[in-house]
Amino acid sequence: MTDPYARTGAHAVGADPAGPGAEPSLGELISEITSDMTRLLRQEIELAKVEMKAEARKAGRAAGMLGGAGFAGYMVALLLSFAVAYGLSNVMDLGWATLLVAVVWGIAGALLFLRGRSAMREVNPKPEQTIETLKEDAAWVRHPTS
Repeated sequence: MTDPYARTGAHAVGADPAGPGAEPSLGELISEITSDMTRLLRQEIELAKVEMKAEARKAGRAAGMLGGAGFAGYMVALLLSFAVAYGLSNVMDLGWATLLVAVVWGIAGALLFLRGRSAMREVNPKPEQTIETLKEDAAWVRHPTS
């Protein structure tokens, strides 16, 4: 029986042209390492994208809810402020009543600002998992056998 690959000079899949048990050449090893590093880098970039999309999606959802709640709260606060000011106008002049309501809202706004700023400091935009795996990859590249 004749070898079908003999005319083309090709070898059967999985056949080693140097023979069984031959060590790969330096060029083949470098090519394999380069290919592995390229694949690893692409995987790390993909992981960073996935992490950033997930965090952005969570932040967008939270911002939408906070925006809706803020508008509803604004409407309630506005109407309640008018009601309180008109209620206080039975006891004092309407101008002083509205000023008193405005001062109370100023204090509430300042407190909300301080709490919001504190909460914003807890947001972490860095892709922590990607950074950690990149550190591990760099350590592996420096010492691939350990």
